[in-house]
Amino acid sequence: MLKMNLKKYICLAASAAIMTGCAQSAPKDGENTSGNKEDIMTAAITSENVKLIGRTHMIDDTLWLALSGTGIEFEYTGTRLDVTLEGDEAASISKDPNNYSRVGIYVDGERVIDQMLELPETSLTVFESEQPKTVSVKILKLSECAMSTFGIKPLSVGEGGSVKPAEAKSKKIEFIGDSITCGYGVDDEDPEHHFSTKTEDVTRAYAYKTAQKLDADYSMFSTSGYGIITGYTDTDQKHEEQTIPQYYRSLGFSYGKFAKSQPPQDIEWDFSKFVPDAIVINLGTNDDSYCKNDMDKQDEYSAAYVEFLKTVRECNPDAPILCTVGIMGGRIYPALAAAVDSYKNETGDQNVSCFKFDEQLAEDGYVADWHPTEATHEKASDALVKELEKIL
Repeated sequence: MLKMNLKKYICLAASAAIMTGCAQSAPKDGENTSGNKEDIMTAAITSENVKLIGRTHMIDDTLWLALSGTGIEFEYTGTRLDVTLEGDEAASISKDPNNYSRVGIYVDGERVIDQMLELPETSLTVFESEQPKTVSVKILKLSECAMSTFGIKPLSVGEGGSVKPAEAKSKKIEFIGDSITCGYGVDDEDPEHHFSTKTEDVTRAYAYKTAQKLDADYSMFSTSGYGIITGYTDTDQKHEEQTIPQYYRSLGFSYGKFAKSQPPQDIEWDFSKFVPDAIVINLGTNDDSYCKNDMDKQDEYSAAYVEFLKTVRECNPDAPILCTVGIMGGRIYPALAAAVDSYKNETGDQNVSCFKFDEQLAEDGYVADWHPTEATHEKASDALVKELEKIL
């Protein structure tokens, strides 16, 4: 089950004193530029310098990340690379360790930094070498959007250092989902424990694994506890404020704000920035906590699912859409399949299909709030790869 009420995990104060420091202006046109005094060289976080991963947003010289798996990837040549990360209210005001953003930084495929961003600003040395060297670097948001966001400031590349974007993959996949897609609790092997961003890791979840196995670029739109018509409920009361469709056209959803000014849900996403070759929707597990075996509620879910498919298609005219559910239980799958049939009959769009995951097994274990372990995610990704290979 997906036992959580997102609102209780973060409380934003009306005002607070925020630590500030000196920072250089961003270089123009994405070029490296000399700094002052210590001749620090910086590189702007632009598409000319890095590959942008997922839905990101630039404010001034800082690239903001909200959704799981968002980030940047690039090739660095030089002797030293430093990065400065800016936290949002979760770091500067609420100070709840269960809400801090979790970031993973990789050098040549190895995770060299795994950091919880508990300060308004955090500076990290990513790479250092006596002689210039070329390495691949990836910075990823491992935790989800609702609790916290963070920004990446211009890279400090060292004197003579340079960066260039990682090469784009030949395939692109968008994943739309809930806590399962986010990798909820995958680093907490006690199923009686509850939500914390420090135990989320999107790279150990089925969606990220699927993209890796297919050698595809990805974009994810997922929030724990969210569904099509309701968020998770253990009281039979619908939580209509916790639904994915209302936010899908935006940068995401968060109780925090980019640069302490803009919540991601208020920023419209430009769908031309990422045109997927396939879309995977994994929504319904939280709806099932409300619908159960009630056919009227399941019909409501199906009808809303049809409308969401219309939205997804409007935003992505050509991509095949694969609708899935089942890792944490498949009771609602017939209602999902009915929605797909209804959508195809109503619109004539036959480029939509459905697929049922195998349910997680006790022998593979459970993590926080009875979510799937990495072993379960691995099995799910293997099954999804086979299904997507038919489509791609």
